Amino acid sequence: MTETALGLYIHWPYCARICPYCDFNVYRARGADDELFAAIMVDLDFWSGKMPGRKLTSIHFGGGTPSLLTPHQIAALIERAAKRFGFHNNIEIGLEANPNDCDGFQGFASAGVNRLSLGVQSFYDDALIALGRDHDGSASRKALDKALGVFERVSIDLIYAREGQSLDAWATELGDALKTGPDHLSLYQLTIEPGTAFDKRVARGDLKPPGENIAEQLFRLTQTVCAEHGFEPYEISNHARPGSDSRHNRLYWEGADWIGIGPGAHGRIGSHATGGRALTETALRPADYIRRVSETGTGSTSSTLSALDEVRERILMGMRISDGLDLARIEQLTGLTVDHVEAARYVEQGWLSISDHRLAFTPEGRLLADGIAAAICP
Repeated sequence: MTETALGLYIHWPYCARICPYCDFNVYRARGADDELFAAIMVDLDFWSGKMPGRKLTSIHFGGGTPSLLTPHQIAALIERAAKRFGFHNNIEIGLEANPNDCDGFQGFASAGVNRLSLGVQSFYDDALIALGRDHDGSASRKALDKALGVFERVSIDLIYAREGQSLDAWATELGDALKTGPDHLSLYQLTIEPGTAFDKRVARGDLKPPGENIAEQLFRLTQTVCAEHGFEPYEISNHARPGSDSRHNRLYWEGADWIGIGPGAHGRIGSHATGGRALTETALRPADYIRRVSETGTGSTSSTLSALDEVRERILMGMRISDGLDLARIEQLTGLTVDHVEAARYVEQGWLSISDHRLAFTPEGRLLADGIAAAICP
């Protein structure tokens, strides 16, 4: 068996403003946090000691808003990772960035970042105000232009299925975005997450997102417009030009290994076939994370997934990508199989396809992805 790819995820939890739709582990930034940065460096050292000989395939800085870190801090983390782990050839080093932080782009690229994920969300002022963003359309366009001139690979995030958004308006917005030059788009339907500010507004009747019928039409339209511009839907919410997939995100969907450090980060290492798949998770609050690192050398606690939980997770994640599931590999890694009776039923209905032992959604099946993936789990 070939060596499993290994990624490193670094979570920086601070944001200049907390978006009303966000349910990530985030906190309002109040200046530099050198103590947290130092703790993340120590945690990185801990994990390199636990995994001797394993080189990194990718690094991803997420959050929160990791572009609030300085280029010097990003460079220090990349250099430490290179020294402690070593890098595979053509490593992907990605950074999520807010458009307002574009003055740091050249410094991030010089530090080693070669893929920027830009949280544009929209190029329209009214949409950005409705989404509670702290930048306007002009800042979105300026940041994208700057990113395209600096980084090898650029992705932009857009949110659709917003309140009052029509099919024609989204077709125009998405078509214009596809023409601006990025090689990758992450396109997310607005989801009302429990406990968020938007959730409270919906409960009060102050916010009315599109119903399921309109949301489905918007999803179908998204596939059509992206295809017309040569962007393939390699994952349910992600479209890219051929060869421009996010290699780090594929680690999650394909069930490879990754280390998660920083407050609220998760990791996965190993499989049932190699003695158990470890689930790691760090303390959520920065102060708790720092304290745990100072006491134990790492912010993580670890448990082992049961074979059943592992296969369910691999199915739920693996079915999201257009490649689908390698059924033989699932069985090899976990000792369990998908529910072939349920899978056959969905194949008959035209929602799944099977070829060369790979099970994948059809375009129609993607509309029912979560429910079908759960149904075929053992």
